[in-house]
Amino acid sequence: MVSKLRLLISSSVVCVASLVASAQTIEYKVLATNKTSTTQKEMNEAADAGFQFGGVMGGETSFGGSEVVTIMYRRPSSEKGQFTYKLLATSKTSTMQKELQEAGDEGFEYKGQTAYKSTFGGKEVVTILELDRKLKNRPRYEYRLLATKKTSTMQNELQEAGAAGFEFVGVTVGDTAMGGTEVVSILRRIAK
Repeated sequence: MVSKLRLLISSSVVCVASLVASAQTIEYKVLATNKTSTTQKEMNEAADAGFQFGGVMGGETSFGGSEVVTIMYRRPSSEKGQFTYKLLATSKTSTMQKELQEAGDEGFEYKGQTAYKSTFGGKEVVTILELDRKLKNRPRYEYRLLATKKTSTMQNELQEAGAAGFEFVGVTVGDTAMGGTEVVSILRRIAK
């Protein structure tokens, strides 16, 4: 009985030690800039070092003013250069629709969006897209951007897009230079 108990205890210790050893630390990188072109450059430099996109938010920071703040992360198992990023920023939703579709045709996948007032571009909607270089048969996406001042209109437009097979991926409420305060939703479906 004592030997069975010792075996059980030593097995438990080995299991716990294995779990602790397999726990991965995660390293983070905070990118904050008031120029969207700088954000894309810094994101791709971080991706070359093995970091991956975590999240984005635009707004006023205490010391930086109006900035896009992006969080990147990497695990010890992360591969350097696996991902590449495209940041789309515009004050015109029609331009964003066109640029989203061009990126979707290349296989870029939606990852996040925000709205903020940039130093040089004025009030903009910012969208982050990611391309996984390891995927051999990466899907191509068809994107649809919906923008309206009225939430009831957004409800109807989302219903129509959903009926056409589009999946909701993100929403932002914010000021744009051309549209004023708008609800901007992005949807996608696998291209046919």
